[in-house]
Amino acid sequence: MRTPDQDLEAMAAALEASGRYRVLRRLDAPRLVAGEVVGQTRQGIVLDLETTGLDPAKDEIIEFGLVPFTYDAGGRIVAVGEPFSRLRQPSGPIPPDVTKLTGLTDAMVAGQVVDPAEVATFIDGAALIIAHNAGFDRRFAEAFCPAFAQKPWACSYTQIDWQAHGHESGKLAFLACAYGFFHDGHRAHHDCLATLEILASPLGATDGSAFQTLLATARRASVRIWAENSPFDLKDVLKARGYRWSGDPGPSPRAWWIDVDEADKDAELAFLQAEIYRGEVHLPTRRITAFERFSDRA
Repeated sequence: MRTPDQDLEAMAAALEASGRYRVLRRLDAPRLVAGEVVGQTRQGIVLDLETTGLDPAKDEIIEFGLVPFTYDAGGRIVAVGEPFSRLRQPSGPIPPDVTKLTGLTDAMVAGQVVDPAEVATFIDGAALIIAHNAGFDRRFAEAFCPAFAQKPWACSYTQIDWQAHGHESGKLAFLACAYGFFHDGHRAHHDCLATLEILASPLGATDGSAFQTLLATARRASVRIWAENSPFDLKDVLKARGYRWSGDPGPSPRAWWIDVDEADKDAELAFLQAEIYRGEVHLPTRRITAFERFSDRA
């Protein structure tokens, strides 16, 4: 006799076989591909934060989601551990738009505390921290717990060219749909589990998983180049090439900047000299690794 789950799966298979329907399955836990573990294993952690806003200088974390996983020397995710899932009461009310997005209310977080020391202990053995928008999450995480500054980070959103691999968008909800599942979005540890499911899955136009591609990208050093004092009338050329403007106060130059692979540094400087400055120029650069990338320290 078939179980209720088997009956449901048979119905889903029949719908898909008709060619008229596509069925999304609820994600309960990442589905790992079985196989022999290769070489030494390491621990990674997928992190997701919910916050009261976008500015780590004034906004606060209201939910921590950390999911540990084990990967082998071949870059295959072989196990997923128990999540660290905590709510945290901020110093003021949660903005209504944040509640609408996350479902978190003042009543839910009332009296909830997250100890930075507990977080530091949880991530102590991690060889890599992954976030699906590391440029956002790392800044909040480091401000809350300095131990995050000692870890290499990777971004599953920006460090995989999802469009080049056949996906319309790299946003988590789009990718979940493409990979055939749905989950409770905008709750921290659920988003972590969804990210792991996607990373463990095959990546189009490659022979491996999305995690293997991410791992290789994260391990490469990059160079940040500031096109300092570039001609104003060529700003659209820089913008079209992927340069971004840095105008905030701080140690970095107020200039258009770009990150390129270390191997592409000389070619990018040659482009700037030939097409932007029309002559020899000495520009500020900085080598960046996974230990600084996505941090305010970079």
